[in-house]
Amino acid sequence: MSTKLWGGRFTQPTDQFVEEFTASIGFEQRLAEFDIRGSKAHAAMLGRQGIIETEEADQIIVGLDGILRDIDAGKIEFSVALEDIHMNVEARLIERIGDVGGKLHTGRSRNDQIAVDVRLYLRDEIDTLVEYLEKLEAALINQAENNLDIIMPGYTHLQTAQPVLFSHHVLAYREMIARDISRLLDLRERFNVMPLGAGALAGTTFNIDREWVAEQLGFSGVTRNSLDSVSDRDFAIEFCSFASILMMHLSRLSEELILWSSSDFDFVELSDAFCTGSSIMPQKKNPDVPELVRGKTGRVYGNLISLLTLMKSLPLAYNKDMQEDKEPLFDTVDTVKGSLKIFAAMIAEMKIKGNNMRIAAARGFSTATDVADYCVRKGLPFRQAHEVVGKTVRYCVENNKDIPELSLEEFRSFSKLIEKDIYDYVTLEASVNARKATGGTARSAVEHELSRLKK
Repeated sequence: MSTKLWGGRFTQPTDQFVEEFTASIGFEQRLAEFDIRGSKAHAAMLGRQGIIETEEADQIIVGLDGILRDIDAGKIEFSVALEDIHMNVEARLIERIGDVGGKLHTGRSRNDQIAVDVRLYLRDEIDTLVEYLEKLEAALINQAENNLDIIMPGYTHLQTAQPVLFSHHVLAYREMIARDISRLLDLRERFNVMPLGAGALAGTTFNIDREWVAEQLGFSGVTRNSLDSVSDRDFAIEFCSFASILMMHLSRLSEELILWSSSDFDFVELSDAFCTGSSIMPQKKNPDVPELVRGKTGRVYGNLISLLTLMKSLPLAYNKDMQEDKEPLFDTVDTVKGSLKIFAAMIAEMKIKGNNMRIAAARGFSTATDVADYCVRKGLPFRQAHEVVGKTVRYCVENNKDIPELSLEEFRSFSKLIEKDIYDYVTLEASVNARKATGGTARSAVEHELSRLKK
């Protein structure tokens, strides 16, 4: 006779390899706390509703508390033969308190049980991730505030385009991180509804109080359709989608840090704590942390695709395929959490080489657009002004000069509209500070934005 908790229907034992192949306890162990948290609320509700005796509910809750203490102390060895975290906990509960432990599963299924476990787990992880994201936000804001007057080249196509404040550049990433936080909080609100009580797929015949259990577990409400409750994992997919967008942002910043810390740019210096050396070249200081974050982005993308592919053809309701949802989700949580934890500290300790940034900003004709804008203000149509400045730049290239180095006569050889006041517009500071509109790179605009963010 089978010793499985579900073994009444079966006359043959499960093949040993099938046991190992189908078991999920290897990666579900991290759900133990959440499984027990949900089970305690469920047991209390069963007693409260008179479905089991109040004393039995209390006995179950005490037993579950003891099991969690033993798990935390490393005293429990999980069994592959018991398949998953639910069966491992329940079997030990029955061992501990006797047949009363078997009453815990009244009015629920492993299908709705795992759905609530994962939501409880992910909700806690999201709260931690929000803290890490806010630390990264703070690190970016502090770098902007501490380096407010540093001018650097702004790029398009990785070619020098216009001068910008370094603080403005850094705050661009803060905007991205702020949207990531917003996406994460939206997701948390959307999935914070409780599926427990949906049963295997059709609900339960017992007079359970789902709303009371939801309140005990901190959910904002309950799911409204039992089939949907157990058969979808869109919240996990949405989390991996959020994570992919976040990692894309971190990867872009990582790419810039890698470039900026190279000897060719030499814009920043990363702390030794976040770099490694070469086994053969003693002069090397390799930016391993941003390189790894950039590399791990592909891993998170892969987890998103895995979940989308997993769910794309599943009929309602639960299917064993859905056991494969947890490893990509867990790996994504771990990867994002680790990346954020180390990234915030790295940004906070990064040193900015303002003089090198300024020298680079002065190259590449970064104030050419300002000459065009100047000509427009003098009455020249923009397209004609564009052509005038294009010819001016070509002259500078041929004569190895930069735009601010041109004499007034040289300027006027391209347009008689240019006056002596042109020099008030072609310095780096003038170019930057002319862009005062909300969201611009002018010092006044960036100061205003920093003030707003600090409030």
